[in-house]
Amino acid sequence: MSASLWPLAARITATLDATNGTSPHEIAMRLLKVGEEAGEASAAYIGATGQNPRKGVTHNHHDVADELCDVIIAAAVALHSFTSAPPAVLEAKLHVAASRLNTEQVSPR
Repeated sequence: MSASLWPLAARITATLDATNGTSPHEIAMRLLKVGEEAGEASAAYIGATGQNPRKGVTHNHHDVADELCDVIIAAAVALHSFTSAPPAVLEAKLHVAASRLNTEQVSPR
């Protein structure tokens, strides 16, 4: 089975809508899920760097990448609850970000 982001996010959203409904509370939970996944990505990075001396190295860069993918999926699902055209909204935002790259001067380090 091949999956791409937007069709899969739409399927997940439809399943959540059917199972949990679309109340303001449910929409808030979808948004909070993005934060939860971001926290897991941060925790994986802390584990990959061994920042916590009590635990040592507990993760690797693959784990961080995996968690970042979860952030992207959760954000795509949440975005469906705020717009009827998530791909178009993201595309527009990407164009804004790209235009900033073309107009901002990068400062040397």
